[in-house]
Amino acid sequence: MFKKILIANRGEIAVRIVRACKEWGIQTVAVHSTVDKDSMHVRLADESVCIGSHQPTNSYLNIPAIMSAIELTNAEAVHPGYGFLSENENFAKILEENKIKFIGPSSKLIKMMGDKIEAKKIAKKHGLPVIEGSEGGVSNLKEAKEISKKIGFPVLIKAAGGGGGKGMKIVNEEKDFDLSFSSAKTEALKYFGNDEIYIEKFFQNPRHIEVQVLSGKNRTVHLHERDCSVQRRHQKLIEETPSPLLTDEIRKELFEKTVSMVTKIGYEGAGTVEFIYEDGKFYFLEMNTRVQVEHPVTEMVTGIDIIKEQIWIAHTGNTALKQSDIIPRGHAIECRINAEDPSKNFQPSPGTISLCHQPSGFRTRVDGSIYQGYKVTPYYDSMVCKLICQGRNRTEAIQRMIRSLDEFVIEGITTTIDLHKKLLSHKKFIDSDFNVSWLDNEKII
Repeated sequence: MFKKILIANRGEIAVRIVRACKEWGIQTVAVHSTVDKDSMHVRLADESVCIGSHQPTNSYLNIPAIMSAIELTNAEAVHPGYGFLSENENFAKILEENKIKFIGPSSKLIKMMGDKIEAKKIAKKHGLPVIEGSEGGVSNLKEAKEISKKIGFPVLIKAAGGGGGKGMKIVNEEKDFDLSFSSAKTEALKYFGNDEIYIEKFFQNPRHIEVQVLSGKNRTVHLHERDCSVQRRHQKLIEETPSPLLTDEIRKELFEKTVSMVTKIGYEGAGTVEFIYEDGKFYFLEMNTRVQVEHPVTEMVTGIDIIKEQIWIAHTGNTALKQSDIIPRGHAIECRINAEDPSKNFQPSPGTISLCHQPSGFRTRVDGSIYQGYKVTPYYDSMVCKLICQGRNRTEAIQRMIRSLDEFVIEGITTTIDLHKKLLSHKKFIDSDFNVSWLDNEKII
């Protein structure tokens, strides 16, 4: 097994990786910016290296600084977590060239599946249904408009090189197309350094379903699906497994086609294949070549530590799991707790946590990096922790989550805890009568 792993990330996912490494007996190196010197991942790791100022480009996105930290500490491998450099093909390639193990797929696969247009072509080639849209990237306004008219409005304009809702515009009518097209290209260039966009059919009432996979040279296994349909402006808020919407027949087809594609492209590591699901049909959306924020719900029902499996695959090239080993039990729900004020249009709420009491109890888990006295800065993602609860069924999981949210106390900053209580108690959530547009179209707060 690896002797030392450097974690190229921060916050709750860095803490999560430190813990998994410790259970393997692996030494850990935390990297941090100047404002993160007192963070939990720094405190828990065996070593730490400051790699720059608070600006991500000077620290967590600073490849030369991270390479220097690897050399300084003699780390054998790097776990990128999610976000930052986790899907950066150049970073993975530099590590490969320096014979440092990247805990994830090859740079070639990151590039292949990170390009949304190329990924769509690959999915189609290997038998996954894809959303109707442009065959490739579009940069010409006239061409883009013609494609949109052929597909039929509403359409979705998306950045070819990005995600997370950046460079994404919904266009309901032709008269709004020109401005949205220009805006999407500007955003895409700003966030991803690439203004290439593509067009696809916009679904009015879809659910967001994703399949977790672990894949090695020997085999690919799936860890069933997650339903991530409670979103605000394309940002996930609540995730659960299993999806209350899918039938066994749909699941079987979804899993078989996903595993087939992942196997055929020669994927190695943990990955997630995402789908749009509407009117009994699913369509390939994208593949994330990293661990997901919402991976704990899958861990809760399968009993499988996905981070440890990632490390094992990186070390051996194979997955130790067989499909028959994976037997999900019960239902799990995750709530993302953000330092935001929902009453002020989800304005970020940085500050010092003056009081922190985290819930516990039967089948209740908190993944986080906060503590009393911890300073939440305005420089990074606003998520401060995740609350995950499991029950024998969906009803019990909801009840346990509401009980746990009631116990959760974070003072000194405003959080989304109260919002989650409202959502979990809402009739539409309880009845699973919602889609990805629910919170954007209905006033809950």
